[in-house]
Parts: sequence; C-alpha cells; structure tokens
Amino acid sequence: MAWAVLVVSGVLESVWAIALGRSQGFTRLTPSVIFGVALVLSMVGLAYSLKSIPIGTGYAVWVGIGAVGTAVAGMVFLGESSNVLRILSLLLVVAGVIGLKLFH
Repeated sequence: MAWAVLVVSGVLESVWAIALGRSQGFTRLTPSVIFGVALVLSMVGLAYSLKSIPIGTGYAVWVGIGAVGTAVAGMVFLGESSNVLRILSLLLVVAGVIGLKLFH
C-alpha cells in the first residue's frame, strides 16, 4: 500500500509543479489553488509512505516520479523540446527509480 501511495504522491508532485508554473507567481487563482491542494496531498502521501519505506529510497522515488512526470508533461503539453538526449536522460531517471524499488 505504501508504494502505491508513494506513486500517487509522485504524480501529485508533477501536478503541483505544473500548477506552480501556470499560476504566474500566484496571480492566477485556479492554478494557485490546484498547486496548494496537490502540494499538501503529495506531502501527506509522502509522509505516510515513509512510515514503512526507507527515507532515502522513498524520497528519491518520489522526486524521480515528479521530475519525470513534470518533464514529460512539459514536452507533451507545453511545447518543451523532446530531443533524443532529453528522452534518454529521463529513461535513466526511470531506471534509477526502478532500481531503488527493486533493491531497497
């Protein structure tokens, strides 16, 4: 259960990161509210997960999911570049996250 919560929390990290960018310095209400809700839920889920997952592993997996999710969303929805080296770099992060899960 803790791993499932951690994955959802990592996805919520991507949500709050994207909402933060869309809030334009907290001058737009809807993205600002989405940021706040996603941030709190993401942190609560991370805290819950770390009760049974080692902190180094859990935090690294959470950050990895959030970073990859945010980067992919930027490429797919926000027009950020998606060249081969960027994609390979993201795959390395994914490999690291999988390794941390498998070998914790």
